[in-house]
Amino acid sequence: MSEPLAPLLEHWREFYLLVGTAAAALLALLFVAAPIGVGFLSPERMSRTRVFMSPVVLHFTAVLFTCSLGLVPSHTRASFAVLIAAGALAAAVYSIRMSVHVLEDSTIDLADKIFYGTVPVIAYAAALVAAGLVVLGLPHAADVLAGAVLLLLLVNIRNAWDLMLFLTEKHFGSPPM
Repeated sequence: MSEPLAPLLEHWREFYLLVGTAAAALLALLFVAAPIGVGFLSPERMSRTRVFMSPVVLHFTAVLFTCSLGLVPSHTRASFAVLIAAGALAAAVYSIRMSVHVLEDSTIDLADKIFYGTVPVIAYAAALVAAGLVVLGLPHAADVLAGAVLLLLLVNIRNAWDLMLFLTEKHFGSPPM
């Protein structure tokens, strides 16, 4: 269990660098773009907007966290698996809570229910599976974790774009037809 992690992730360094950098850049852009919604966000609208904004921040942060862990050369399989599992479990609990909220809201369209609610839970479940595979030392652990991270990154790019379009429309009014 105290075996080094390096052999399992030896070919994944560039992947984690690329995906982690993308997540960090997109998270930074989100903080730059968020002021678009300042004129729109009233106390009444704030809780509704938080349902969509907070998960986007969390998911980009989770991708960045996971990629950063994948770049630490001194991890053992056990330390890596524990950190991946703890992060995925915490984010999954939050995501399930948000998923229930999103799925129960009849005003939210099906695409948003899928991409804000269901897909992140699937990605975090895959990360938990990957942590278990790491503990067992199975070679597909890195593939499963990469799939979970990419799924989370891609769905979050979609969600951030959806959120920015929504905030822009509310701030500037409906676009001309």
